[in-house]
Amino acid sequence: MTFRPDFQLYKKYYIYGTIFQILCLVANILVIFLLFYLLFSLTIKGLPYLSKDFLLNPPSRFPEKSGIFPAIAGTFWLMILTAFFSIIMGVFAAIYLEEYSSKSSKIIHLIKLNIQNLAGVPSIIYGILGLTLFVRGLELGRSLLAGALTMSLLILPTITIATQEALRAVPDSFRYAGYGIGMTRWQVVRYQILPIAMPGILTGIILALSRAIGETAPLIMIGALTYVATVPSSIMDSFTVIPIQIFNWTSLPQEGFHNLAAAGIIVLLVALLLMNSFAIYLRIYFQRKLKKVE
Repeated sequence: MTFRPDFQLYKKYYIYGTIFQILCLVANILVIFLLFYLLFSLTIKGLPYLSKDFLLNPPSRFPEKSGIFPAIAGTFWLMILTAFFSIIMGVFAAIYLEEYSSKSSKIIHLIKLNIQNLAGVPSIIYGILGLTLFVRGLELGRSLLAGALTMSLLILPTITIATQEALRAVPDSFRYAGYGIGMTRWQVVRYQILPIAMPGILTGIILALSRAIGETAPLIMIGALTYVATVPSSIMDSFTVIPIQIFNWTSLPQEGFHNLAAAGIIVLLVALLLMNSFAIYLRIYFQRKLKKVE
């Protein structure tokens, strides 16, 4: 039996494929156009308001005197605490699930499945959980600590999954080589697995923190949507962050506050770009370090 190609069918699917490529190209062009339009609009409105006074002054009821410094300080401390809680729990949980737990255990399989499901839960749900557990249950109030714990719950599944994938990508030959020379399991993880997986782990951590720095819904749920004109001096003080301050300015009727919100968005975008640039730098640094070792 000889094979005879159906040129009509081939031509039909070739046309369908070409149409699909054109639709994808048009969709990408539209998305890029809208993105640049939004960035251009924000730059036109907010750039004239970016000044030293804007960055160092507290918020005020007068647009010309208002600033964003308490929000910047609150965002910085919130990210420090969030990183402290989420990195420790997320990385060690992933190490246990991938390197110590039984691969055939149904309980471990259920835990991994739940972690993957939690990564897709809307952020507002974590805000409700934080309000119930931390603000009211543990009586932490609307404090910086309650906000950090809530944001830690939000990004914990993302960090855990990213760390699991980075550990899973390390070839088993590195593990067997460590066991072959008498290393313990922790020594294999510490000296063989983690250095190789570190670029992926750090990238996942920075991307998770980049998500946390722009979230507003969980903080609104725990009661962070208040006027705060001072920098928090302890973890039990009230706080505000850049997204909350932007939300406050956009809800006011004066046009000057809307321009301040645009300037605040520029500050937030710069912070996100710096965090992602830092992630890229760390990834390149550890990759070069591994190449030198090899």
